Amino acid sequence: MAVDVLPPRTRQRVERLDAIWEERPGLLGWLTTVDHKRIGLLYFFTTLAFFLAGGVEALLIRTQLARPNERVLSPDTYNQVMTMHGVTMIFLFVIPMGVSAFGNYLVPLMIGARDMAFPRMNALSYWLFLGSGCFIYAGLFMRKGANCGWFCYAPLNTKSYDPGLNVDFYALGLIFNGLSTTAGAINFIVTIFKLRAPGMSLNRMPLFVFANLASSLAIIFLLPPLTMDLTFLELQRRAGFHFFDVAHGGDPLLWQHLFWLFGHPEVYLIVLPAFGIATSIIPTFSRRKMVAFPLVALAELLVAFIGFGVWAHHMFATGLPTVSLVFFAAASMMVVIPSTIQIFAWTITVISGRPIFAAPLLFIGGFITFFVFGGLSGIMFAAIPFDQATTDTYFVVAHFHFIIFGAAVFPLLGGMYYWFPKVTGRMYNEPLAKVSFWVTFTGTALTFFPMHILGLLGMTRRVYTYPASAGWGGYNLSETFGAYILAAGLLLIAGNLVWSFLRAVPAGPDPFYGGTLEWATTSPPPEYNFAVIPTVTSPYPNWDREDREEDARRLERGQLVLAAGHETPASTVRDGYWDEILDMPSESPWPITLAFAVLLMFMMVLLTHFVTAAIFGGVALLALAAWHSKEPQEF
Repeated sequence: MAVDVLPPRTRQRVERLDAIWEERPGLLGWLTTVDHKRIGLLYFFTTLAFFLAGGVEALLIRTQLARPNERVLSPDTYNQVMTMHGVTMIFLFVIPMGVSAFGNYLVPLMIGARDMAFPRMNALSYWLFLGSGCFIYAGLFMRKGANCGWFCYAPLNTKSYDPGLNVDFYALGLIFNGLSTTAGAINFIVTIFKLRAPGMSLNRMPLFVFANLASSLAIIFLLPPLTMDLTFLELQRRAGFHFFDVAHGGDPLLWQHLFWLFGHPEVYLIVLPAFGIATSIIPTFSRRKMVAFPLVALAELLVAFIGFGVWAHHMFATGLPTVSLVFFAAASMMVVIPSTIQIFAWTITVISGRPIFAAPLLFIGGFITFFVFGGLSGIMFAAIPFDQATTDTYFVVAHFHFIIFGAAVFPLLGGMYYWFPKVTGRMYNEPLAKVSFWVTFTGTALTFFPMHILGLLGMTRRVYTYPASAGWGGYNLSETFGAYILAAGLLLIAGNLVWSFLRAVPAGPDPFYGGTLEWATTSPPPEYNFAVIPTVTSPYPNWDREDREEDARRLERGQLVLAAGHETPASTVRDGYWDEILDMPSESPWPITLAFAVLLMFMMVLLTHFVTAAIFGGVALLALAAWHSKEPQEF
């Protein structure tokens, strides 16, 4: 509602909130912001830039493999491009886009909070993420990019086999990136448990928030093994340790155990935000609440939990004892159960509702299709002989991309359309959105399905070129053709959203009649999100018209406006009872300063200037001290 049509007292309260929460305009405001919505947008556009880079790398790979004996890229450049494609899409796009970009913008809105629990740490996590991405890509621009595959197996990652800085950019860059991801995950966990609007007990949390909680809990446990693995690698490369050196009592399989203890739960971390987006879009366009709501919430948490018991699923061909393989094969089958619960809940909700097949729901339909196909091939890998026969073939690449792109990225694309009116206040072009879906769907299927056949024909992953006699040319050409169709579909999506933003057709606060709280405020939301702390009595509070009317009456009375400062309520962890009022910190230059000091420290470590690195570490500590020198203190 526009401020000028509000009653005088109500308008005064809203104007006071505007004055209290208003951030600096211009570039300086974006550099010092702690507003979760601005940080979400910073994550969004940064990850899109990395997505563009990863997409260009994918097209270079597919162009190189389009015909036998192609020479588009040199072997060393191909190794760097292929590795950077995997690192980019996983660490710099899919995870930060789903967890950090969508999560930062939407989680506080969905739980009725005014910001994240640690606003300045939230800003720090973004600047660390940006710094880590720039650090990793600096290697590629110096022609010393990571060249060992995205899982960079030992002993090929050791100094003896790769003496340049390529692997060091990979190892130090991912340690750097892990700092950002861990800080963000801690922030989400505390925010979800403590900053929910009074009345939002755990059983009333939106399913999107459950998915984000599951992702954040998984991050806390899956990143330490990777960080330990990367630290061991750097100690071996630079300090003469022998963690992966058999001749000195080490074991190359240690790398695989630690990496996949991160790597397989990370696959579920990638798809959990997709689950959350699906459970937001499906009820809205099906015009009914999600079927089996408690089971779906539990299934999202179980996917993250069971995923930690499946890491050796990737190591069936390494000579592990058969009794161990049987355990991991069983765990690989068990993880299907919570995923299947969600698939049935999604489809039954659509079938039993009154579905409107707008573009966001079409993308969720594409997601379910690819998720089912990718899941079926995943179950095949639980069969130990089949897994051993197809290990490191394009059959694995096909399965992985059906899950990573088809199942993880399609909901992100649908979510971009779904929340575009909320973020911009403008509507997208629906006919063009539907066209973009079908082009993207066709390109995805044509790119990744033939890889199954190539894998069964014996084409190995990470292959640079192949002879014409192998008989792989036709399938590879169709994949390359599909990759360019897919790129055209993604460009259609980008063009639609840019054009829709520029043509300025108002969307209103709730164009889709969504059920969660982000639709209960203006589009785009104000800096403080809600003029009055929302009333919550169900998992779909925006469909509770009486509660929204009560919010309006509270605003008129000045009840729960919290306009004495940067205030937001805290509630109890389980039942969401009113706990206390928190005074949140405002904009600050220290997060970006600290992140820049950490970036310089990692650069000096890379160049083995350890004294200079220690100096920049000291600068980081000084920035941290200055950060905490002024009130108010964060929660």
